[in-house]
Amino acid sequence: MSSTYLFISIAIMAFVTVCLRFLPFFVFRNGKIPPIITYLGRVLPCAIMGMLVVYCLKDVSFKSLHSWLPSLLASASVVGIHIWKRNTLLSIVAGTICFMLLIRII
Repeated sequence: MSSTYLFISIAIMAFVTVCLRFLPFFVFRNGKIPPIITYLGRVLPCAIMGMLVVYCLKDVSFKSLHSWLPSLLASASVVGIHIWKRNTLLSIVAGTICFMLLIRII
């Protein structure tokens, strides 16, 4: 690949990203947001998190202890830390570290 091709590709991706970020400001210029958008903004984050949990745990096998225990303990640590600190980033990082340590230990 030539550097010109890469530069043009990155410039197009950046332009599309900026357009998508600014689109809501142009569409809802008057400040009135339709009720369906408000509803989706309230409901979708929980639905997406639920879908991510299902996706992350879909391959867990219960045939042996070492295949499901790290996932269960890491998931419990994410929930516990999130309830305790109410910090999503801290919960995700701590859960990831917990899982990586557990798959090495167990």
